Amino acid sequence: MGKRIVVRAKVLYNGKTKLYEQNIIVEDGKIIEITKKSEKADYEGYVTPAFIDAHSHIGMFRDGEPDRESEGNDISSQFMPLNDPLNSIYFDDRAFKDAVDFGVLYSCVVPGSGNLIGGRAMIIKNFAENTKDALLKDYGYKMALGYNPRSTGDWKGDRPNTRMGIYSMLEAKFDTVLAKKEKAEMARDKKIYDLSKKHVDKDKLTAKELAFQKAQAVREYELEFTPDENAILEILSGKVTAKIHVHKEDDVLYLIRLVKKYKIKATADHTCDVFHKEIYDELAKAGIPVVFGPLGGIGPKVELAHSYYQNAELLMKSKAEYGLMTDHPIVWTPHLRDSLKFFLIHGMKDEEAISMITYKNAKILGIDDILGTVEKGKIASLIVWDKEPLNIGAFPSMVMAEGKVLRKK
Repeated sequence: MGKRIVVRAKVLYNGKTKLYEQNIIVEDGKIIEITKKSEKADYEGYVTPAFIDAHSHIGMFRDGEPDRESEGNDISSQFMPLNDPLNSIYFDDRAFKDAVDFGVLYSCVVPGSGNLIGGRAMIIKNFAENTKDALLKDYGYKMALGYNPRSTGDWKGDRPNTRMGIYSMLEAKFDTVLAKKEKAEMARDKKIYDLSKKHVDKDKLTAKELAFQKAQAVREYELEFTPDENAILEILSGKVTAKIHVHKEDDVLYLIRLVKKYKIKATADHTCDVFHKEIYDELAKAGIPVVFGPLGGIGPKVELAHSYYQNAELLMKSKAEYGLMTDHPIVWTPHLRDSLKFFLIHGMKDEEAISMITYKNAKILGIDDILGTVEKGKIASLIVWDKEPLNIGAFPSMVMAEGKVLRKK
């Protein structure tokens, strides 16, 4: 049995609601009990779950390095689904330490948005020493629509310079891979059908030989596809999530059409230029969650001409499911909490705001079974604050990651 740690919460924002005077009991990296029973506390203050950044490039665009040394985008092709952002992360990036200091213990790290498919999406532990123990979950893939993939005409490979060009390229790629899959399935099924008509005795085959030939037919089918094609088929299977960069309203509507046509499982990442509630309602109707942000930066392109902070209110009033991102380094990772002010000024309650960067982000990322709330049985990643956590001067007096105390004030 590991060391027993008792955290006394004057106020507990548990990721869903707000509670008072609670003792959180931690053993072996897990929360084993939450009780009002009096017990000597090791730490005391205002408690929240660890914060989760739902879309980031931390460790890829690194603090103090010139832009030419960054590793957010690879210029080789519009389709690079095998790129693993973990292979471009350096954990000596100062941003990781700063993230931990302010309670942002997890990030979903993705490649940049210069390619239609830029690579994988990986949920990492910001408190890891290096990439060896950093991975929490292989989440899915990063895709991009709108201005970014059409703006990279000087990069390698075919590079359409219009949205109609890049969208037709994307659908042609999907259709080609799906057609190849259908053709390969037909060939596989015919071989297996022909084999099924053979008789063990009559055709002088043993049952083992017949089973071997059928297994060969299946393996030949599997070998028809390149690693890139297998990754695209994984996207088209709907079993993993495509985090799709999109800002403007008409690109959002194209995203909805794309998801319906190919039955993709997707999130709409950014949507900063959506300034009509109806567009968010359309995303809700299509079952596409929003990963909103970054909030608090300057729009560096015409695509963000309508990226008003007031759009947060429209998102709040819509039917959409949504969480929040920093898009680090566009907004510094520790400012994830600060970005909540744009929702608070439009009437969001404190506990609902904290839920956006804890439970709601965890739910969208598919890790709410282990993180995102302070509940019995969950991983003990939590923050003790010296003041109400949404006070501008609040700072963690204790940061705990998976039962280990990382820092004490």
